Amino acid sequence: MSRLGGSISGRIAAARGTRHDPPRLRLPAVGHHRKPRRVAMLSVHTSPLHQPGTGDAGGMNVYIVELAKRLAAINIEVEVFTRATTGGLPPVVELAPGVLVRHVDAGPYEGLAKEELPAQLCAFTHGVMQAWAGHRPGYYDLVHSHYWLSGHVGWLAAERWGVPLVHAMHTMAKVKNAALAEGDAPEPAARVIGETQIVAAADRLIANTAEEADELVRHYEADPGKVAVVHPGVNLDRFTTGDGRAAARARLGLPQDAVIPLFAGRIQPLKAPDILLRAVAELVDRDPSLRTRLFVPVVGGPSGSGLAKPEGLHKLAAKLGIADLVHFHPPVRQDQLADWFRAASVLVMPSYSESFGLVAIEAQATGTPVLAASVGGLPVAVDDGVTGILVPGHDPVDYARELRRFVDEPGLTDRMGAEAARHAQSFGWDTAASGTADVYTAAMHDHRRRVRSHHG
Repeated sequence: MSRLGGSISGRIAAARGTRHDPPRLRLPAVGHHRKPRRVAMLSVHTSPLHQPGTGDAGGMNVYIVELAKRLAAINIEVEVFTRATTGGLPPVVELAPGVLVRHVDAGPYEGLAKEELPAQLCAFTHGVMQAWAGHRPGYYDLVHSHYWLSGHVGWLAAERWGVPLVHAMHTMAKVKNAALAEGDAPEPAARVIGETQIVAAADRLIANTAEEADELVRHYEADPGKVAVVHPGVNLDRFTTGDGRAAARARLGLPQDAVIPLFAGRIQPLKAPDILLRAVAELVDRDPSLRTRLFVPVVGGPSGSGLAKPEGLHKLAAKLGIADLVHFHPPVRQDQLADWFRAASVLVMPSYSESFGLVAIEAQATGTPVLAASVGGLPVAVDDGVTGILVPGHDPVDYARELRRFVDEPGLTDRMGAEAARHAQSFGWDTAASGTADVYTAAMHDHRRRVRSHHG
């Protein structure tokens, strides 16, 4: 583990001392090296065209869409390969200038769970190779795969095309399994093996935070020299303070004077929306007068292991005696989501695991503080005590205590919200795209050097 000392851990310690300076791994100077002209991006299990908050669509969808657009804006064309999930889709869709989405037929369109996708990777790889066969040699300069399923296809494609592979894990089986929610199924051994192979094969690994970089080295024996930290961004044009909280509440038909703790995300044990409900029940039990003051929206659809019991959260609200306070709302488009964030008194994220917690930055950009579990990337996304509150662990009583502060201190939302909006400004997608382009350039440089020395 001594290899790690200077490269990651030291930087984490140094970065923690400066609140607004996100930790980054230094890349080799890339001034005179060529950046890629065209990147093949792989997203097997979730399409960038899908609605976030439904099924397996979430932060990773937003990440791929925004990153691809900003890369195209700095003259790196992106082609995203994803699995076709309905019949009759056009083979190629232009998502934005310089960004194409290619639909690959692999397995039945409907009803294929993420767990069944490994069996379709061969078919998916075949589709990717077919698309490539129609191009001249050297058409793609680099492969960037997202999540372990894509990593396996990326590994084969990069080898076949003689180009570097850059991989982003987004989540890791070993990390998830170490912090399972009660009743949640552990990730299978096949995924752990698959991730280990990809870590060994990739030319570069992109981590969302210094902690994730640390985990790649600790759990998967990644070479620290191959791991780069690039924080995801937030669309600062869409997620803004806008015309304020009162106007957002009016548009959504929410009570103006209520305390509104919001849950927004996929409804599954990992995201722990039940902890918010239990915390609200705890508050009301202790002080029944809060019944008239609390309004609790849950915006999102069931996903992952939550699909087994889609009505589970409704039943829990009834059992806890707070069905009148909890308001369920299906997933919404990003512009509407910004309004929900603006309207809230606080966004609540009690997750058991978050590689970054993009939603936390989005909410803060609209001027809303965040109450979150101190896990994964959330300590980077949320400045504890300044732009929100981090809670160690998942005891609903602890969340109830912190929520009570938003009831008792009417100015807390605005005070923390103003700091939150400022904090979020350092997480723009332009910064993320430029950091990613640097990783690409370094990967290409190393790859060329290795090929030369091999042939030399």
